[in-house]
Amino acid sequence: MLAIQNLHAYYGKSHVLHGVHFNVGQGEIVALLGRNGSGRSTTAKAIMGLVDCEGDIAWKGQPIRGKKPFEVAHLGLGYVPENREIFPKLTVHQNLMLGEKSGAKNSRWSFDDMYAMFPRLKERQHTEAGVMSGGEQQMLTLCRTLMGDPDLIIIDEPTEGLAPKIVELVGEYLQRLKARGISVLLIEQKLTIALNISDRALVMGHGSIVFDDTPAALKANPYVRKEWLEV
Repeated sequence: MLAIQNLHAYYGKSHVLHGVHFNVGQGEIVALLGRNGSGRSTTAKAIMGLVDCEGDIAWKGQPIRGKKPFEVAHLGLGYVPENREIFPKLTVHQNLMLGEKSGAKNSRWSFDDMYAMFPRLKERQHTEAGVMSGGEQQMLTLCRTLMGDPDLIIIDEPTEGLAPKIVELVGEYLQRLKARGISVLLIEQKLTIALNISDRALVMGHGSIVFDDTPAALKANPYVRKEWLEV
């Protein structure tokens, strides 16, 4: 579904991505791992049209590099940024409404689905999002993105700063997405959750993909873990 070839990106004169290449198939969870500064978040932003880049980005065989972020989203790619970006003065329900894809008649997701998946959001549906805990805001951001009915969702550090129980909940949530045929590109630093739920593991180092194989292969490769992941 998503194919990246020879992707380069820059921030001013700083060359951040150096020929990144990988694919994400339908219904596949792919973990994108690496240390801070390795280029993972920049890769996500490049796919979504949020940074200038060079190279090839194809979605379902269609070139999308150079499209505006809203055009990429309308094609079926969802993005959950690391900083969550909820609308703090709007209620939970209003935030979810903003995520709805206009004109969609047969969406896989409804408000009831969101509230069934995360009962805490139902309890707080009339609460301003800005007063909720970090975990609740993360749930809301994930659900708001789903309301756009994406075929692939890019999630950047969804477990950052969350309690262990919420981390487990996020893992279950991602597996539910896969069960509904939605692909996931998961940017994550917690190896345990990433390797437990993903079908493939990518490792980035210095703006390039340095490993692309199964989670089992990564677990069995101490050199890659020590060289590119462990602090």
